[in-house]
Amino acid sequence: MTLMTWMLLVWGSLTAVLVVLLIYRSTLTMHEDDQLFLDESEQHMQREQMELMAKLDKLNPFVKWLSAASGIGIIALAAVFVYQGLVLPQ
Repeated sequence: MTLMTWMLLVWGSLTAVLVVLLIYRSTLTMHEDDQLFLDESEQHMQREQMELMAKLDKLNPFVKWLSAASGIGIIALAAVFVYQGLVLPQ
């Protein structure tokens, strides 16, 4: 397998994991409220909201790192593609 094939496999895998995490994050935030007005009898809703925010706080660094890795990967793929097209003989 060539370098380009390996790079495509790695980039595709990273991007697939990123897409799955973005879909998961969007399903978590689907029912999130911007503001909650609760009385004492609805404390469970506040607890659920706090648990949701904790999950999102754990997930966000992975999304950021995978986004950066995917972006760097596509730039590296483009650079190798251009290099192979310009330098290597047909």
